[in-house]
Amino acid sequence: MIVVVDEREIVKDGYTSLFGREGIPSTGFDPEEFCEWMSSAADSDVVAIETFLIGQSDLAHGLPRTIRGRSQAPVIAVSDQPSLEATLALFDCGVDDVVRKPVHPREILARAAAIRRRLTAISNWTDIGPIRVYSDGRDPEINGETMPLPRRERRILEYLVANRGRRVSKAQIFNAIYGIFDEDVEENVVESHVSKLRKKLRKKLGFDPIDSKRFLGYCIDWN
Repeated sequence: MIVVVDEREIVKDGYTSLFGREGIPSTGFDPEEFCEWMSSAADSDVVAIETFLIGQSDLAHGLPRTIRGRSQAPVIAVSDQPSLEATLALFDCGVDDVVRKPVHPREILARAAAIRRRLTAISNWTDIGPIRVYSDGRDPEINGETMPLPRRERRILEYLVANRGRRVSKAQIFNAIYGIFDEDVEENVVESHVSKLRKKLRKKLGFDPIDSKRFLGYCIDWN
């Protein structure tokens, strides 16, 4: 999920619409509302945020510090000022990257992915047994053969592998896939997506690598 922080309503709505077309859940905040939310949000909600996008705000230079108190997700600033001084000031306040408008949402996603790779010092894929799961939107591979998946199922697999060895709840998966503020979709839809994903993995592997426990959630691991 991507959080857009900008004092202009039209900018927030524009970005959330563009990210939605790319299949990425997002939401927009007024800067003051964002600071209040970050100070009180549940850890599970904050963890679901993959990238913070900061736009125009009198509070812009203080937002990275607020974010770093709760999250290590990439912080990208969108600058309307084509000046070196403005760009350097944004880097000085702690953002990970600065882009200038206009910028395509795919570029923002690519920059965020690059930042995460540098921060974690890992490749853009994770191998778990014969399964290779990519972090750049590509379909997973099993024994070197691509296994096409619908976007939601692919993102669930990516989330489970990113949290391998740790049990995640249905709510956590929902927040990561649909966004923490999506009230138009029922949380139970996760069960349907996971069920379809497990059937496909079972068909390819001969067994189900996803363990589920009622009330506790899901876990994928390879012993």
